[in-house]
Amino acid sequence: MKSFNLRQVRLRPGEEFRDEIELELEPFELGGERYLPVPAAVPAELAITKATTGTVLQLKFATRLHGPCYRCLGDAVLEVAIDAREYQATNPQESDELRTPYLEDDNLNLAAWARDAVALALPDKILCRTDCAGLCPVCGKNLNDEPHVHEEQETDSRWAALEGLREQL
Repeated sequence: MKSFNLRQVRLRPGEEFRDEIELELEPFELGGERYLPVPAAVPAELAITKATTGTVLQLKFATRLHGPCYRCLGDAVLEVAIDAREYQATNPQESDELRTPYLEDDNLNLAAWARDAVALALPDKILCRTDCAGLCPVCGKNLNDEPHVHEEQETDSRWAALEGLREQL
């Protein structure tokens, strides 16, 4: 399900509508890398609560993302649990804080809401494991598989004068 029409739910203030839906998640790009939700369709719980001043929307689901590790570019798998809430005021006037961007003409865009909720729940860096060592900056080998160090490279003779100044300081 990619969208939900709120007109099919008629609620009075204080009433709540809950439904189990199958939410279709789309792959998305983060930092130039593509991450795939597996499976693409996940069970989700949609709750709509009518308040006297507006409507409270809640979406709960869990997903698993597959994509590259930020440090070593190996396969990374991340479990993400989502509990997102939005509010739509009955009369929002000019205030953007009182309206949700996912609701237009009583049509709730579940795909966009789920995508944004997943993006907000992600850590700063998606890693294959917490102690990922990354790639060697000199030779490019994966330091998780082959931990190693390189001997210091000889400095260019043209920098010798500056090296002498550094030793004087």
